[in-house]
Formats: sequence, C-alpha cells, structure tokens
Amino acid sequence: MTQAEKTSLFQKAIETVESLSSEEQTILIDIIQNRLKQQRRDELLEAVAESEREYVLGNVRRGTVADLMAELNE
Repeated sequence: MTQAEKTSLFQKAIETVESLSSEEQTILIDIIQNRLKQQRRDELLEAVAESEREYVLGNVRRGTVADLMAELNE
C-alpha cells in the first residue's frame, strides 16, 4: 500500500468517525482505547515470556552496573 493510499484510507476513517453521533464517537474511542491497552498488555506479556525463555536458555547474564560498565570498556 502506498503512502497516498494509506493517507486516503486514514482520511476516509476520519470522515466515517465524524459522521457518527457524539455518543457513538465516545463509544468508539472507548473501544479503541481498550483494544490498545490490551495490545500493549499482550506485547508486554510476550516480552516477559521471551525474557524467561532467554533466561532458561542461559542467554541472560547478571551483574552490577559496574560489571556492565567494565565489560563495555573492554
């Protein structure tokens, strides 16, 4: 999809939302906000699961900030 097509699709979405009543727009905003929150939760859960997998595989190292700085300076 080209940038022009994306812009056109976005503009159509805005026009569609603007054609809704104020109450319908409020409901739509609530729905979108809730879906975005759930999406962020799902992404966070996936990141945690990935971190746990890396830990189990031994791909995670532990140490202090001083240890990290010393390693970066090597």
